[in-house]
Amino acid sequence: MLVHNAIGCTLVDLGVTTVFGVVGSGNFHFTNAMVERGARFIAARHEGGAATMADAFARMSGEVAVLSLHQGCGFTNALTGIAEAAKSNTPMLVLTAEATEPSSNFFIDQQGIGDGLGAVTMRVRSPKTAVDDVARAFAMCRNHQRTVVLNVPLDVQDMELDSSLTPRTFERISAPQPSPADVARFVELLLAAERPVFVAGRGSRAEGSKDAIRQLAEQSGALVATSAVSRGMFNDDPWSIDVSGGFSSPLTAELIAQADLIVGFGCALNMWTMRHGKLIADDAAVVQIDTDPAAIGMHRDVTLGLWGGVAETARATSAWLEAHGRSHREGYRTADVKSRIGMGLRWNEIEFTDESGEGLIDPRTLSAELNKILPTERIVSVDSGNFLGYPSMYLDVPDEYGFCFTQAFQSVGLGLATGLGAAIAQPHRLPIAACGDGGFLMGISELETAVRLKIPLLVIVYNDSMYGAEVHHFGTDGPPLDSVTFPDTDIAAIARGYGCEAATVRDVSDLSELESWLSSNPQHPFVIDAKIVSREGSWWLQEAFGH
Repeated sequence: MLVHNAIGCTLVDLGVTTVFGVVGSGNFHFTNAMVERGARFIAARHEGGAATMADAFARMSGEVAVLSLHQGCGFTNALTGIAEAAKSNTPMLVLTAEATEPSSNFFIDQQGIGDGLGAVTMRVRSPKTAVDDVARAFAMCRNHQRTVVLNVPLDVQDMELDSSLTPRTFERISAPQPSPADVARFVELLLAAERPVFVAGRGSRAEGSKDAIRQLAEQSGALVATSAVSRGMFNDDPWSIDVSGGFSSPLTAELIAQADLIVGFGCALNMWTMRHGKLIADDAAVVQIDTDPAAIGMHRDVTLGLWGGVAETARATSAWLEAHGRSHREGYRTADVKSRIGMGLRWNEIEFTDESGEGLIDPRTLSAELNKILPTERIVSVDSGNFLGYPSMYLDVPDEYGFCFTQAFQSVGLGLATGLGAAIAQPHRLPIAACGDGGFLMGISELETAVRLKIPLLVIVYNDSMYGAEVHHFGTDGPPLDSVTFPDTDIAAIARGYGCEAATVRDVSDLSELESWLSSNPQHPFVIDAKIVSREGSWWLQEAFGH
């Protein structure tokens, strides 16, 4: 067996089910080997789209996704998507061919570039080590939730594998147990708190974590919230206050800001989740729980940094409270708070003045109406831009696997590919990709991918004919804005050219075509070209430009 065949077989045997990429000469053989072994290959139209699809698939499936790339330019085309995945700790294996001969047109320092992106970089070193190298890279993705760039030199690929070698086994690693001293200190803070709030982040999506957090919250009288990436985790909890941070409703922000203890479970407590610290009272204690010691205290000082798994820490603390008869505290779960949570917590419950008119629709009106029309079993993906708060706040999601938020790198143009990767991970749900006109047109090549794969993807384009973030940031009284404003584009006509159904929406009555599509058991995408009101910058935009 040749090395390239062994690479493909090994990955599928380790559990890889889905591979994304664009095939060239350098990755042709190991891609085919994975397919022949039983993996599904998703052919994208651009490596950047493939990278983002793989990232979204891994987030929404809980699996390690593989991104297959050609050497040199194939790798560099994917860099933005790889950077987003690396910054988000997505378990994604970037399997890329590598030219090692300096005279090759494809020769670049792929290892140095991978390191610069924040990924873990490895290499298939020789036929003797090939299988072990692949298994080690896969284990790094799975066990440590890292994005790994595995370089496969062209000359090594075509060598004969030593079939007598026995590959190594890299066992799963259990999350660390918190120290008794840390648990004792955490208990002290919980017992002293009158208004505790738990915020669950990406690290809380590990198996068993959600239930463990809920049990501890019930024992200690805490309200539960999530960061944006874990939105929907506590939908069925009567003491959930939804999302903490830039997307918080006024009531959510008020309740968090009044907390005297904030506990981040696998949550960075960064500027987005805490609104640049505005949601943390000056006298509030802050606890951060994480499996990565480097993450603790990265964005702000904490009262207690606790190294441990989310589920392990919550269970150990619950056990202490139970053993000492301290597990029935009212805390923040008062009758007054409960009555307030029951009215006006969600953005859809808050009245606003509809500014639709003159052929433009208010994006809040559009989003709220779509929330009524669309089935509850949905998976929402959101691009970056001035518009992004509208779908994020007004479109409900069923659980933490119903919202895919590729925003760690804050790159415009990832939304369409994100929606495709999420759709492949959750095929039983209606996939929705919300984009601005700028981001949609950046990534439009993957609209053909959606049509070719017969994915019933709903694409909502919040079309204001400009890069709204820049226009509203610099303002009409500032420098000329010609570089960031554009003529109106008939996005619906373009979408029909790709083979989609489409509608131009200027009023809620224009959504009737969408309702017909939904009832037809669709096998192709539907694109909404929503001509939106965009007179001022969103308040979450003001936070974004705080960098």
